[in-house]
Parts: sequence; structure tokens; C-alpha cells
Amino acid sequence: MKPTSRRNFLKKSSLSGAALVAGGLLSDCTAAKQVPAREGEYMGDYAAPPIPDLRAAFIGVGARGGYHLKFLAGLPNTRVVAISDLYEDNVMKWKKVAEEVGKGTRHQEIETYYGGENRWKAMLAEVKPDVVFIATNWANHAPMAIAAMEGGAHAFVEVPIAVTIDEMWAMVNTSERTRKHCMMMENVNYSRDELMFLNMVRQGVIGEPLHAEAAYIHELRFQMEEQERGTGSWRTHHYANRNGNLYPTHGLGPVAQYMNIGRTDDNFQSIVSYSTPARGRQLYAEKNYAADHKWNKLDYKGGDLNTSIIKTALGRTIMVQWDETSPRPYSRHNLIQGTRGCLAGFPTRVALEGGVPGATDSHHSWAQGEQLAELRDKYDHPLYKRLVAAAEGSGHGGMDGIMMYRIVECLQKGLPLDQNVYEGCLWSAVAPLSEASVANGGAPQEFPDFTRGNWRSTSPLAIIA
Repeated sequence: MKPTSRRNFLKKSSLSGAALVAGGLLSDCTAAKQVPAREGEYMGDYAAPPIPDLRAAFIGVGARGGYHLKFLAGLPNTRVVAISDLYEDNVMKWKKVAEEVGKGTRHQEIETYYGGENRWKAMLAEVKPDVVFIATNWANHAPMAIAAMEGGAHAFVEVPIAVTIDEMWAMVNTSERTRKHCMMMENVNYSRDELMFLNMVRQGVIGEPLHAEAAYIHELRFQMEEQERGTGSWRTHHYANRNGNLYPTHGLGPVAQYMNIGRTDDNFQSIVSYSTPARGRQLYAEKNYAADHKWNKLDYKGGDLNTSIIKTALGRTIMVQWDETSPRPYSRHNLIQGTRGCLAGFPTRVALEGGVPGATDSHHSWAQGEQLAELRDKYDHPLYKRLVAAAEGSGHGGMDGIMMYRIVECLQKGLPLDQNVYEGCLWSAVAPLSEASVANGGAPQEFPDFTRGNWRSTSPLAIIA
């Protein structure tokens, strides 16, 4: 199955454009039940041959990509060998950063590619890096990752991993056929609280997990000011033309790991989804821009808030919400309910049957704030404790640095990755499937099994020290 054409996207972002034409994704969901022929070998527990001296290239350094580059450049036995972006100033800014981080010993012969939609293709062909980090608009994630793997590189992609189900199958098949990793860089899985909750769930603190809640609540209307380049220049068109949960993985990735989804225990089965009316973006455009401004010429179809419910093969439930429009504080919900207690986020709090020792007397009260000090001492994830100092200042409370450190560590030592290609596709599939459900009055949509049944034999994610 070939990736869906991306020709209907505007040319405005750090690398190509992404103004999605309305209705372009719904027909793709008919592919959810179709299983294309396997072209290679299963990658669930795959450990690639070690790469002691890692040569890294970056596509898209207008926003997050540059900070990934900076952190990687400071790690031992790494070399930034190439940078590609649509804009010369982005490339030169981060080239200089890499050279300064290298202190004259590394990153001194960085190839640069800019000024054209396809310059990244020349970079892959000429430089042939070991690994490619892709932080571009959503529409380019799949084609760039596929090309990187075809060219012999491991591919690491910002969230979501792809836009359509067809693209996700193409990424799975390419990874299996080329034996190259393709990982979605879900940084929230490396946050302190999410790692601690994973450790607590694995140790049975809350009993058997039954239900989870995950969200991305983040008011981002200010991005509409980025009109000619930058995130808002292409995301605004997604908000206008697509109606569903377009950005599910920051909340969903961690709770899926708590529940061991796609690894031995359970898997996503179906999803139902509903959206509110689309009001916030239109009202914001009317208030802040002239009547003839391009933002006031859009027909905003995407509901301000989307709520979806996932049913798993074991009958467990996950509520997933998304809202980048409404005026409210940031939240990822991050809740996991078990038979003996509940862990929840924003604010971080814990309730256990019989109470939390030294904090509460029963599950009718939350332990939170300073009351969690004893729990943190006992259950802080060993990976967090090992890497938090090294990741200081890397962004998002250190989670970005821990993620990049682990990626490099796994590649250099030849270890399986913490997130495989199937998980990235499964979590990202919520977007097109939720769109299909909303368009069909909340009708359930079945998840594709990107592992073709192999999730049952995939090792659970270990508590990595």
C-alpha cells in the first residue's frame, strides 16, 4: 500500500507545507481492516547492530529539531554530519550551535541543505547518515522516514508518526523490509511522573489496571500568528479541515505503556469519538484579524474539543481528549485506575485502597504535593534517576534529553528501542480513526493490528535501569 499523496498541502513551514484539504483522511480509514502482505521480518524486539560512532542527520530545524540536534551533539561518540531545512537561516543557526558544542573536535564538517522542497533527498543520497531525525510538518513525516530507511538509516520522527493509516502501514513494511528502526519520538514517556507511574504499575502498587485517561489540553491559538512559516502556518489548516483528535500521543503513549498495550498483555481494539462544535478558532480569527485575512476565509470544521473512548482486547477502557483551542490550563490527565488504587496527573496525586502510608488514611483522599516525597524516594524510575542530571536544561523538564540519550544509547550499544514502530503507528492511528468515527456519528472504528498478531509475543517494556 503506497502512502497517500500529499500534493494538497500548502508550501509554508520549515520543510514543505501541510494545509490539509477537507475530507482527505476519512476514506483512508477503510484501510484499517486491511492487512497488507508482509515484506520483511517483525521488528517488535529488534536490536540493530551497534553503531559505536553515530553519524546523525537532521531534517527540519525550525523548532524542536534544533534542540534535538543540540543535545545529541553533546553526547559522546556522536557526530552531526548534515542538516536540512527549507530555510537557510535555520540551517546556519543550528550548524553553528553544533560546532560550538563540539568545541572544535567534532561536528566541524557539517553538510548543509536548504532552499528547496527536495533538498533533504539530496542529503540522504550524498551523506548516507546512520540515523535521521525528522522534525517537520506532519505531512512529511512518513515520506521522509521511509526514504531515510530505504537509504540505510534508522529514522526517528516527531509526533505523530504519520497522518494516515496507509502511511503507517508503509512505514511498518519499510522498517521490516530494511531492518531499520522507525521510532516516533514520544518524549512524554520519559517524563518523571510518567516513568514513576510506570514503575509503580509494574510493581503492582495499584493492582490490575482497568481504565486510563489521557489528554493533550494545551491552548495554542497564538500559533496562528505564525502565518508564513512556522508551526501555525500549517497546523491552522489541519484544525480547520479535520475533525477528530489530531494530536493524541503525548497523553496516550504513557498510559499505553502502563497497560502494556501491544506487548504481550493487551491491544487496542476499537474507538468511538465525538467532537464539540468548532467555535474557538473562528472567534479568535474574527477578533484578531481583518475580515479579509486568510484565517477568516477558512471554514473551521474541527471541533474545539474531542473526546474519544478506546476499548482494548481485554475490555479495558481509555478516555482520550484533545483541545488546543479552549482557554484553560495545560493538562495531559495521565490517569491510570487499578483494582487497588489510582495514579493521576495535573496535579500529580495518588490514592490507594487503605491509604498512602504516611499521607492518607483511605482512598477517599489524594496524596499530593509534599505528601508524595516518600513515594518518589521509593518509586522514582531508575532511568530517570540515572539520567536526570545529564538531561538538565534539555527541555520539557528534562524528558527531551532523557529520550535523546536513550535513543543514542540503544543505537550505540545495539539494544532494542524503548518504543517500536508498531507502537508509534498504533498511538498515532487514533487521529484518522477518530476522524472517521466523528464523521459517522460516533460509530466504532476498529484499530489495525500493525504487528499482524505478533504483539502477543513481544516482550513487555522493562523497567530499564
